[in-house]
Amino acid sequence: MTKLQMTSDIRGLNEECGLFGVWGLPDAAQTTFYGMHALQHRGQEGAGIVSNDHGRLWQERGLGLLSDVFRDPQKIENLKGDSAIGHVRYATAGTHGIENIQPYLVHFNDYQMALAHNGNITNALTLRKQLEDTGSIFQSSSDSEILLHLIRRSHEKTMKAKIVESLRQLRGGFAFLLLTPEGLFAALDPHGFRPLCIGQLADNQYVVASETAALNMTGAAFVRDIQPGELIKISDQGMQVSHYTNNVTLNIDAMEYIYFARPDSTIYGVNVHIARKKMGRCLAQEQPVPGADLVVGVPNSSLSAAQGFAEEAGLPNEMGLVKNQYIARTFIQPNQDKRERAVRMKLSAVKEVVAGKSIVLVDDSIVRGTTSMYIIRMLKDAGAKAVHVRIASPAFKYPSFYGVDMQTTTELMAANHSLAEMTSMIQADSLAFLSVEGLVRSINLKTPYTGSGLTTAYFDGHYPSPVYDYEASLSDKVAAGLVTFDAEPMAAMPEIISVKKGV
Repeated sequence: MTKLQMTSDIRGLNEECGLFGVWGLPDAAQTTFYGMHALQHRGQEGAGIVSNDHGRLWQERGLGLLSDVFRDPQKIENLKGDSAIGHVRYATAGTHGIENIQPYLVHFNDYQMALAHNGNITNALTLRKQLEDTGSIFQSSSDSEILLHLIRRSHEKTMKAKIVESLRQLRGGFAFLLLTPEGLFAALDPHGFRPLCIGQLADNQYVVASETAALNMTGAAFVRDIQPGELIKISDQGMQVSHYTNNVTLNIDAMEYIYFARPDSTIYGVNVHIARKKMGRCLAQEQPVPGADLVVGVPNSSLSAAQGFAEEAGLPNEMGLVKNQYIARTFIQPNQDKRERAVRMKLSAVKEVVAGKSIVLVDDSIVRGTTSMYIIRMLKDAGAKAVHVRIASPAFKYPSFYGVDMQTTTELMAANHSLAEMTSMIQADSLAFLSVEGLVRSINLKTPYTGSGLTTAYFDGHYPSPVYDYEASLSDKVAAGLVTFDAEPMAAMPEIISVKKGV
């Protein structure tokens, strides 16, 4: 996965990747295409599908949106077979060439294997150096390829044992799909940083997807969320569920609920729209705006929170901003003038709604702050009397290392400026954020593990695991007592091994 410079991205936060896989279904590639379409919001840089036709794997991939990559119907026709995995990519580590577009397909002398990955491996630099020093030759700059090399080097007898041995060497955030001639494997890191779930089609075939929205798109019924440390094998014999490690906890990335996931997705039993709405309600309780006339949400990921804020505050929830739905979610522009023009192409103010009004502008986050400034300026140019910004998440002060494109604090506004300075910089009449406690309470994740079940390190500096190759970048903050790390989880969960067919 790769990293874009935040200086070139007006939105500031970039999507993770989306995974979809199915086993034992005629026209598997077509269903995979539909599933990936529901996950397009998770990555717009590239897309690919690998299919399995009686043990022979076929690949199609390319740069751009899913509709661009598979514009020619023949590409889907080329993907023969009754099993497939697909990937839509927004990169968090590596470069932007076709060599980094997944799923990867590798050809060994005795078998083929394809891999798709969502997340970021935090000991990737160390592992890659060890592998290269002993003869491995990498074809991409992505951390995802490391697992393929580890599997090939394993001396274990079975494919499952090779995968287990390899996964135990990885650290960080990862949701993997592996397609082999014998089965479809799905694995989640021991913290559950990334979402991954299982569904079942009408004829009992299993599918795996990053979000439940993709299950809905393909007509699959939700079966279960994949749990931290689990390795799932789906084959002609059914579904086998086991753990590759018992040392697990749950620290799902809070940004899935705040921004990344679709509002119609449900993650670990919590619907994203409902969670965002509760964030908005809590924000109105914690940071009210006396004398405001109406609430305006920034389309699209902030609309649920705006609805919750308006209901709690007893204010009208108006469409003061309209989004051009034909503009891609992430805009990359080289300078400030073009970035501002990009915002105006993407959003427009409704003058008849906002003119003469004191507005509560609800957004999901502020990263660099430039987009907020442009939107506030747009509303005031449309005649708004005042714009009070309320953010339905805590302030971003620390980088992410588990799969979000935010691995430096250099341009995190809240990491470098006081609240008063930020308010002045974005030209707001006031600015306030949801508290970490309010965020956790709003999501209200039910978990058998200790803690909230969420990763909130962006906001409070408390990382639920070491970050290994990245720790040196935080040394000054560790020394100042601003950043802390939990040890890797040690509390064992019971091993679960079961085979299900037609359940």
